[in-house]
Amino acid sequence: MEKVNNVTEFVFWGLSQNPEVEEICFVVFSFFYMVILLGNLLIMLTVHMGNLFKSPMYFFLNYLSFVDICYSSVTAPKMIVDLLAKSKTISYEGCMLQLFAVHFFGCTEIFILTIMAYDRYVAICKPLHYMTIMDQEKCNKMLLGTWVGGFLHSSIQVALVVQLPFCGPNEIDHYFCDVHPVLKLACSDTYVVGVVVTANSGTIALGSFVILLISYAVILVSLRKKSTEGRLKALSTCGSHIAVVIIFFGPCTFMYMRPDTTFSEDKMVAVFYTIITPMLNPLIYTMRNAEVKNAMKKLWRRKVF
Repeated sequence: MEKVNNVTEFVFWGLSQNPEVEEICFVVFSFFYMVILLGNLLIMLTVHMGNLFKSPMYFFLNYLSFVDICYSSVTAPKMIVDLLAKSKTISYEGCMLQLFAVHFFGCTEIFILTIMAYDRYVAICKPLHYMTIMDQEKCNKMLLGTWVGGFLHSSIQVALVVQLPFCGPNEIDHYFCDVHPVLKLACSDTYVVGVVVTANSGTIALGSFVILLISYAVILVSLRKKSTEGRLKALSTCGSHIAVVIIFFGPCTFMYMRPDTTFSEDKMVAVFYTIITPMLNPLIYTMRNAEVKNAMKKLWRRKVF
């Protein structure tokens, strides 16, 4: 069967169809996006200027902040502009590009969070071998692996969608292009594609989540052998990681570990992992991490005085 594609653009329904609600959302999410940019840029600046880049934990934290900026920038600016626009449209090509970018940066973030958990496991459970296991060359290879893994995942997602015919309607009940809402508009049977999409995204989300839970469980058990001071320091660092993992993976698992179906709550759930998590990451990592706070104070004093 020859592919028929009469759709040249898609129309978003957005977060709300109520103009007053949209105006409030415009102010709120504009503020959120500014916090995302400033907070994550501040962490990146602190890591670079505070000589923290040589530490594996801050090496990956720097790239987590970079990915957070890119990840939120794929959806947030378009959503914010659309809140005041009468017509919320995106071209077919723009939709496919957005779908690719969302899954590319989202999957990369999942892998970086997983590596950060492994880093904490090595630091706490194998401290004497830490610098050997987490040397700069291995960190670079692991970081490269996160980007390659994200690229492969998103390429599969887009390849599954672009081969489908779209002949109308073209209205997406969402504020950005994601796989499940777009699949609903295809004018062909998408059951097999939906199963592959769920298997692909679900395996990565749930698999990484399970690995993270096991890592932190092992860490918490091993802390019983530490001194009180060492235990509190490790718990402080791991506590921030666990908070990020729960906020990010909870909504992701809800969205992608299910069959090809959509719910009215999906848009609000998506807000958590596309906007709320990138906004909270800088707050969580700075408020719960004394070393980052001290580096920021030194940087601020150096610039002011």
